[in-house]
Amino acid sequence: MTIRIHIDRKIYPAQACAPARVLFENLSVELEDGEVCAIVGPSGVGKSSLLQMVAGLDRDFAGSIEGGAQPLGYLFQSPRLLPWRTVRQNLELVMPEHPGRAKDWIAQVGLAGSEDVYPQRLSIGMARRVALARALAVEPKLLLLDEPFASLDEETSKGMHDLVAVHLKKLRPTTLLVTHHWHEAAALARRVITLDGSPARIVDDQPVRQARAAE
Repeated sequence: MTIRIHIDRKIYPAQACAPARVLFENLSVELEDGEVCAIVGPSGVGKSSLLQMVAGLDRDFAGSIEGGAQPLGYLFQSPRLLPWRTVRQNLELVMPEHPGRAKDWIAQVGLAGSEDVYPQRLSIGMARRVALARALAVEPKLLLLDEPFASLDEETSKGMHDLVAVHLKKLRPTTLLVTHHWHEAAALARRVITLDGSPARIVDDQPVRQARAAE
């Protein structure tokens, strides 16, 4: 399903001593069905905010987002696991018809044996892997990944790269990947959009091979 994003205007209102801020103005992006697109740019430019808008979690903007597909898989910048549920229970929640698959997903992210551990006993990297498994386990039509390999050591990051790549090929979800790292964009995406400025605007939008050459 094609996704069409057009944001006429997104404003963060003034708060305390901070003035109002226009985050986006006249920003348009179109994603073809099954396209994997990376979004790069400096911290604070609005990459995570854009994902929240695409997910429908932030509707406080002027404009439209058409074609948001379901089911949605969303890996937030923080893991956002339910602290009163174990690792297995967090995964079972998103696959109520197939709870037995939770154990397999836990093994796929390298956490076999942690099924009955609660999130507060996990390192941030372990929790992030559980959240990644949760995002993929729903077999999404739309996949949003916000810094998916942050807080992971090099070896684990490579393993999670490979896992995501396999499932992108298998499921072919339309995917938006937020990252600060070009190698992540090159490994997974076929298109790179660069945001910059205030309000944020698209300063570059091209196939990943051309983006790598320019970098």
